[in-house]
Amino acid sequence: MTPSSALPAHGSSRPSSLDLGGRTALVTGAAGGIGRACVLRLAAAGAKVRAVDRDGAGLEALTEAARTLAGAVEPHILDLTDLDAAELAAAGTDILVNNAGLQLVRPIEEFPPDVFHTVLTVMLEAPFRLIRGALPHMYGQGWGRIVNVSSVHGLRASAFKSAYVAAKHGLEGLSKTAALEGAPHGVTSNCVNPAYVRTPLVEKQLADQARAHGIPEERVLSEVLLQDSAVKRLIEPEEVAEAVAYLCGPQASFVTGTSLVLDGGWTAH
Repeated sequence: MTPSSALPAHGSSRPSSLDLGGRTALVTGAAGGIGRACVLRLAAAGAKVRAVDRDGAGLEALTEAARTLAGAVEPHILDLTDLDAAELAAAGTDILVNNAGLQLVRPIEEFPPDVFHTVLTVMLEAPFRLIRGALPHMYGQGWGRIVNVSSVHGLRASAFKSAYVAAKHGLEGLSKTAALEGAPHGVTSNCVNPAYVRTPLVEKQLADQARAHGIPEERVLSEVLLQDSAVKRLIEPEEVAEAVAYLCGPQASFVTGTSLVLDGGWTAH
């Protein structure tokens, strides 16, 4: 791999062949992990990015990291369980990246119903409302990009993740419906489907997974998280952000209603 083909570091101002100058993007779950990487990647391509998260300190750090990039980052503190506010926040956006998520690992019979409700609100109903808010502007200009950060769990189920799997499967269907409706208006809608990403969301799972599977925490990574992956490592947030960026570019105008799988061979089984 030559230096020019290497993945950019957080906050990198490496010149990009993708030009999103004049475009406004909105990224949810923007303060960390995949969302942070997506904000920096789209801003590096020249987009003005609305960075949506409920973590004000994380957004402040993100804005500082993006200072030298071609595009601007506008922090927007928002709890996505406020669905009306979420829909309003998406108005006027050219690019929508639905990324925010949360996770709890429990058997169904022990899964708290209120947490199940919250997971589906944040990870399925909020994306619906954000898409609903973004589409009038996209349709009006005849161009738009919707990228839904799904998961390998949008295509495969795992035990003890009923809410997360249900939400991601629902997101896949929502994305395809948006693709069919948006096609006559120049709007594409796709999912990206990573396996386990090196993010705080995954790191926080280790203790829950160890308890659910009855194994020591140090064995979770190899025996649970990476068991079904042919490539035995976590995927990096920047790798997911590159896939998102690809789907926002002109070269992906014929790519819609599909799932771009980044699972290290998990679904090849």
